[in-house]
Amino acid sequence: MHLNSQQIDELTLKERIHLINSITGIKPANLIGTVDNAGQTNLSVFSSVIHLGSNPALIGFILRPPGEVPRHTYENIKETGYYTINHIHPDFAQQAHLTSAKYAKNESEFDACDIQEQFLDNFIAPFVKESQIKYGLEFVEEIEIKHNQTRLIVGEIKEIILDIHPQTTDGGLDLEACQSVGISGLNSYYKFKRIATYEQPR
Repeated sequence: MHLNSQQIDELTLKERIHLINSITGIKPANLIGTVDNAGQTNLSVFSSVIHLGSNPALIGFILRPPGEVPRHTYENIKETGYYTINHIHPDFAQQAHLTSAKYAKNESEFDACDIQEQFLDNFIAPFVKESQIKYGLEFVEEIEIKHNQTRLIVGEIKEIILDIHPQTTDGGLDLEACQSVGISGLNSYYKFKRIATYEQPR
């Protein structure tokens, strides 16, 4: 198959969404937890989390344009300045996926999807208790992608909680042993299998 730009544009919306969302390969599957100033929690699945730097420890994720529909994650981050990112594991992947449905502002996805809130060390935003790898972030900045009005949300890691800590030989996390999962497209979840850990080329 070879599609040029005109043929891509001529795909049905459903075909184009699923193709373009999966063409980048398997992405990390995470739940982002937030809370507003009134204490109303929110939880949503994201596959766009990316590493932006280690010193300071910066993580980014992409948000669809605010204003089209309510963006509770975005609103809460802008309101409080804090949020959590939590790895998804196979035993609650289906529940995590359900957080992508549309919920009212006063309805917590934690409750609706039977996922447990966990507040730790006086950190404002809720973690996912079931997640074995999770971290809390402070909002740093947002960058508008002008071509489609999406936002790159940048945060600095302030807390790391590792309920399991199998390491690779270089000190990283063995995501296969941690049973973290990935997402391709909008709704296909994958387990990771590590091929090898190679020495850094010199």
